[in-house]
Parts: sequence; structure tokens; C-alpha cells
Amino acid sequence: MLSLVTDWVREIGGIEEVEKRNNAKAALLYSAIDGSEGFYRNPVAADSRSKMNVIWRLPSEELEAEFVKAATAASMIGLKGHRSAGGIRASIYNAMPMEGIEKLVDFMADFRKTH
Repeated sequence: MLSLVTDWVREIGGIEEVEKRNNAKAALLYSAIDGSEGFYRNPVAADSRSKMNVIWRLPSEELEAEFVKAATAASMIGLKGHRSAGGIRASIYNAMPMEGIEKLVDFMADFRKTH
């Protein structure tokens, strides 16, 4: 498994390319959250935000549950936040392609428009 991962990293251009991709994915998702006029809220200070696990809240827990249900129906799974902290969490590790983040951001925009 390690060999497959290191081969993939080499094929795409090395650790620098992995970092570049991860920075771009996180920036796109945080931009969607921060640009939502408060509909989506990230409770973490900008200088302490994770590039791998992005969390956010919606105006109510009921709306968060509806968001997770609708996302699951749209084939986006695993977005429900921590069982005691709640909210929404997107794990955007190395293997998550930018297309997945773009799909999530589009979904978030549509969800916001309808709610």
C-alpha cells in the first residue's frame, strides 16, 4: 500500500504538488463557507484551520441534519460532524480530488439558495 501511495505522489509531481492541491482544495471550501454571508460558519480562527478536516455549522441543528441527508442522497457521504460537537465535517485528505470539493461547493450553494 505504501508503495502505491509513494508511486502516486511521484507520478503527480511530488510532495510539492500534493501540498499545492491540498491548499487549493481547502481554499475553495473555506471560501464557500466564508462567502456564505453567515449561512455556513466555521468556528475556527483562520490561522488555525485544518486543510484536511474542514468543519462548519449551519443556522440550526435541524438544518444540519437536513444538509447531511440531502448530501447523502447526492452521493456525498461522511459529512456528519462529531457525535458530541455536531456540525458538518468534510475530510479532504490527499486522495480527495478537486472535483469532489467542487461538487460539494456547488451543493452547498444550491442548499443555501433553497434554505
